[in-house]
Amino acid sequence: MSSLRSEIWCAAFVRRHNDLGRICVVSRRGDPVAGQVWVEIDHLDGTVSLFTPAPSLLQNDDEGQWLFVSRFYRENREIVAERIQQESTFDPDFWLLTLESRSDDHGLNLAEA
Repeated sequence: MSSLRSEIWCAAFVRRHNDLGRICVVSRRGDPVAGQVWVEIDHLDGTVSLFTPAPSLLQNDDEGQWLFVSRFYRENREIVAERIQQESTFDPDFWLLTLESRSDDHGLNLAEA
């Protein structure tokens, strides 16, 4: 993951999606410098997807981009909410961004396994 501050990356992600006419909000503020960023996609059909930072093994520091992996894809909202709650107990410094989108166009860079 690049050395870009979490708060700057989050602000840019939210602004980009809002500029595209999508609703994107910061649902949880984390550490402004180095908090992990999780992205929750509400597909507006009762399902939610969750993306979390890719493990360091899959990160390529030469590229300088943030990579994510899909943890849940169009799952029941309660299952994803439970996982987010578990993380908040374990790591109170993570960020959670929530994007409303019927499509799978989230604009995240996904790590290749």
